[in-house]
Amino acid sequence: MKPHFTGLLAGVAALAASSTFMLPAFAQEQPLVIARNLEINSLDPHRAFCDTCQIYLSATYQGLVKLGPDEKSVVPALATEWTANENQTQFTFKLAPDAVFSDGSPVEAKDVKWTFERLKNVKGDPSFMMAGVQSIETPDDKTVVINMESPNSEFMGILAAPYVGIINSDVAMENGASAGEDAATADQAETWFLANSAGSGPYVLQTYRPDDELRFVRNENFWQDSPPIGEIVIDQVADAVSQAQMLQSGQADIAMQVDPDTASTINSPDIVIETVPSYNFIYVVFSPGAEANQVPLDLEVRQALAYAIDYQGIIDFTVGGEGKMQASPIPNGFPGTEGLPMPEENLEKAKELLASKGLDKGFSIDATVASMNVYGVDLALLMQKVQQDLSRINVTVNIQPVASAVWREQIVKPGIPFSARFYAPDYYGSAQYVQFFGMIPDSWWERNAGGQGKVDVVNQREVELLEKALSSSGEAMEQAYHEIALEMIKDRIIVPVVSPNLVLAYRNDIEGVRYSACCNLPLAEISRK
Repeated sequence: MKPHFTGLLAGVAALAASSTFMLPAFAQEQPLVIARNLEINSLDPHRAFCDTCQIYLSATYQGLVKLGPDEKSVVPALATEWTANENQTQFTFKLAPDAVFSDGSPVEAKDVKWTFERLKNVKGDPSFMMAGVQSIETPDDKTVVINMESPNSEFMGILAAPYVGIINSDVAMENGASAGEDAATADQAETWFLANSAGSGPYVLQTYRPDDELRFVRNENFWQDSPPIGEIVIDQVADAVSQAQMLQSGQADIAMQVDPDTASTINSPDIVIETVPSYNFIYVVFSPGAEANQVPLDLEVRQALAYAIDYQGIIDFTVGGEGKMQASPIPNGFPGTEGLPMPEENLEKAKELLASKGLDKGFSIDATVASMNVYGVDLALLMQKVQQDLSRINVTVNIQPVASAVWREQIVKPGIPFSARFYAPDYYGSAQYVQFFGMIPDSWWERNAGGQGKVDVVNQREVELLEKALSSSGEAMEQAYHEIALEMIKDRIIVPVVSPNLVLAYRNDIEGVRYSACCNLPLAEISRK
């Protein structure tokens, strides 16, 4: 809980030197302080994959398009216009003629081509967004043509994701970045990106200190309307109570992970509390391929464990009832989710399934979770509730909290038998959830739940349905995603347990705070009264 004086002394000096003092202008130059658990895995746009990463990347980079105010449609960003052929296999974009990067150099078609090729080839967590891109043409400096291997009705939505922001290719290459097919090993820019941004967004990175703060300042070369706030600091504050204390003391302007119980204790007239629905969710996950499994986590065992979970009890315990159940890894309100069966607690069915596998006396399972608070939910406490639930069917859950970085290493090898994790959308569209959570070849969870190929968890039906969904539109697309969601429910590898309502907590002199379905918190819209 450190004070922030950056810009304050300069403001006082200006006041002393002038007989006319504009309070609103002074206020905008005070650093905006946001309290949240940073949990940053990288600041490289093509390796970063976290909620704070979404906030940072959408503030420092711009994509060809962005998510519109309705949280569903796309609107112009770096591209002023675009067209697509009838079968959604070719997309043509015209770039804004006056768009420039933070160093003042023009945004050109070569930067778009290089960015997308690097995103695909660096093999980072968000690389799946470029799956299916066959080739990219640049007829002139302001025209980009993207050719797909097969139809992709969600491609425009993908381009609104914060991980698809356009990078200044000349600057990045000068500092070790590579977009070639060998970029996964040849690229050496990740360390440079920890200290530098190279985009065209309203802000630029000033400093990043791991587990301390992320600080950025206004882009003085921003080619559109300048953002109101001149400097923004995101402070590392792990728990909801500490975030609330900072907010009430005036050390923070916004607290991003205050849970409903903590929010109910805030009575200051200086604090605004809003509770809004979100697309974010928390899930438990079973990994049949983990080396430490004491019994095979086959389908019947996974089904039994899922039946033993008290879903409503979890919502009441973790967020005080301020949340909702979610049927599948595709969140409520996304294409294909209407009418899905909600998860069911059924202890008798759980016991029957275990007995059919000769496990009526139970077994033990190791559960490793990251020590973190997300969306107001402490993952270790959540797992304690699940531990109690599963004890009713004689399953012993051995919980081990670890640092987030350790979790990221262990989930790959040796694998984690049982865990809890979270997800927020990157754009409005259901394909991202199939490509990340679906049991399709080389999805993030197919690789890690399957132990890097040790256990075959692929669901071929999901592969076929995704192809159908991406080549369809309207009701046909909705139906395809609905069928995929049903298959993902049957897999019982990813089991959503709560979709928390989001608590927006901020001081009453702050305006423009809102939840974004792609970017969490759009910083350029925030100002002081």
